[in-house]
Amino acid sequence: MTHLLSPVPSDPAEPACLPSNADMFTRMLKLRLLNVVAPVYFFTATAVTFVFHFCFFVPTIFPVPDAPLWASTTLHTALFLFSMFNALGNYIMTIRYPAASAGDSTVPVCSPHCSDKVDAHYLLNDRHFCKLCRKVILKRDHHCFFTGNCIGQKNMRYFIMFCIHTSCTCMYSLVLGVAFLTMEYSISFEDPLTFLTLLPLSTGYFFMGTISGLQLFLVLMLYVWLGIGLVCAGFCCQQVLLVARGQTWCQMQQGRLQEIQSPWQNNLKDVFGTRWILGLILPVQTVETCSEEKQD
Repeated sequence: MTHLLSPVPSDPAEPACLPSNADMFTRMLKLRLLNVVAPVYFFTATAVTFVFHFCFFVPTIFPVPDAPLWASTTLHTALFLFSMFNALGNYIMTIRYPAASAGDSTVPVCSPHCSDKVDAHYLLNDRHFCKLCRKVILKRDHHCFFTGNCIGQKNMRYFIMFCIHTSCTCMYSLVLGVAFLTMEYSISFEDPLTFLTLLPLSTGYFFMGTISGLQLFLVLMLYVWLGIGLVCAGFCCQQVLLVARGQTWCQMQQGRLQEIQSPWQNNLKDVFGTRWILGLILPVQTVETCSEEKQD
């Protein structure tokens, strides 16, 4: 299998800046550990969010089961379950339809001058060999540690929808969490500095014995929801832009951005399919996954 190798330094006396075997082993070990820890973190945060919503937020914000509040409770619960169902569903679809190329079973051997020593190795025809997945990936974009596999042509749509619904779930939980703190502990968030100083003040109050561990944990989750929501929203915007350009993150990193060959509408259609509206509301397959022949 032919490789596109990085150029050898022009000066023979100048050593190539290549990582040692020990550095490679250490970094690979860290990446493999992250590949295990990230999914555990995601499922733990999902379970905690579910418990907070139904055990604390809904009973406190909607305490009286009269007709108007019952309708509001049902609406809020339906929106929350819809976003979480789609986030988990697209997460599973991202793993179920991996981006591995079924026609490439040979594991390439790196050249001594290969610059891609740890992450991925560029091959021909928009293929990469991922050293974490140990597979050849068709039109590889990046390796997602939260799913434990690579994102490429076959699962890009599911990854983007996963980012959208995860961001919505986190931001929605953040709003409900702020409402819960306002009603339960009379904390006013009219001043923007309140949220910025909430975590350090809550940590100090916790060690002073003023607030409980549950209160501190809820405050910490507010920042977790904000962080995950912003990161997923940023990933989503970046990936949609790259898809519209017909490019991948790997190509951009390698400086291989080329003139757009197809209109952005066709590029989006290749990823999201013709039934893209259905994909917005349900984690279902909307594009063909066995179309490698078209990319050769």
